[in-house]
Amino acid sequence: DTPNLSDIVGEFYALGLGEVFPVSAATGSGTGDLLDEVVKVFHKDTEENEESELPHFAVVGRPNVGKSSLVNILLGDERNIVTPIAGTTRDTINTRYNAFGLSFMLMDTAGLRKKGKVYENIEFYSTLRTVRAIESSDVCIVMVDAQSGVEKQDVNIFHLAVKNKKGVVVVVNKWDLVEKETNTHLAFERQVKERIAPFTDVPIIFTSVKEKQRIYKVLEMAMAVYKRRNTRIPTAKLNDFLLPLIENNPPPIGSRGRYIKIKYTMQLKTQTPQFVFFCNLPDDVKENYKRFLENQIRKEYDFYGVPIQLYFRQK
Repeated sequence: DTPNLSDIVGEFYALGLGEVFPVSAATGSGTGDLLDEVVKVFHKDTEENEESELPHFAVVGRPNVGKSSLVNILLGDERNIVTPIAGTTRDTINTRYNAFGLSFMLMDTAGLRKKGKVYENIEFYSTLRTVRAIESSDVCIVMVDAQSGVEKQDVNIFHLAVKNKKGVVVVVNKWDLVEKETNTHLAFERQVKERIAPFTDVPIIFTSVKEKQRIYKVLEMAMAVYKRRNTRIPTAKLNDFLLPLIENNPPPIGSRGRYIKIKYTMQLKTQTPQFVFFCNLPDDVKENYKRFLENQIRKEYDFYGVPIQLYFRQK
């Protein structure tokens, strides 16, 4: 509130600290502008907290499989620049979707790369943004090009999602461009499962983003997978199902002819479905028996599209 000091406020901007608010505690001068800015920050934090609690769906896949086109249709605008040139998107952008009774955060890469950079390091940038999107998501919508089929990079992206314990929905796009016979989709589905094995218990949806075919089916399935991923099974209920099953189908004999005895099991309190089995010889439980138990849990509790982990501990 001192006249000669108010003239030098501009010098504080040279410090590079952002917005400067000249105030006077004695007179209250300038405090209104400061309070307005503080309130903006409060609103922003509240919105961010609300969004962090929503499901996060990442649309991932090789360049030019239709990721941005899918997001544009869902959001109802041309937010992402779409071109026939592979690799024209760069940064991951989160957008809130709220329509048809569904509410979630949709993650896609957006922003046009400089023309001179389009053909340089496409593989590197594509992989980098895909990894970031997968790590931040709850469910990955893995898009595949129906015309080119399942390629190595598709498989790598799928396995990366599974490794990060994310729910998965496989979307086969550009299905309208494929010549079809009676069982064409079944043959393609078998091809997909052969390439992504061993985890094949995933939904596969055939779409045409261009023709807007089965677009919202993708969202409904992603939401269903998200809900399954959050399934929690009470310990008593889990043991009532598994222990009689184990008794009737015991694990193969362990080393030195010793019998493996599984005492009980429980679901861990983790963000993703993980189960621990307590037994006398955890290191002797063979992989095929682990897969047997996993498949039984999947069938009983419907973990369709959700990777689950099994651990064996000494008891």
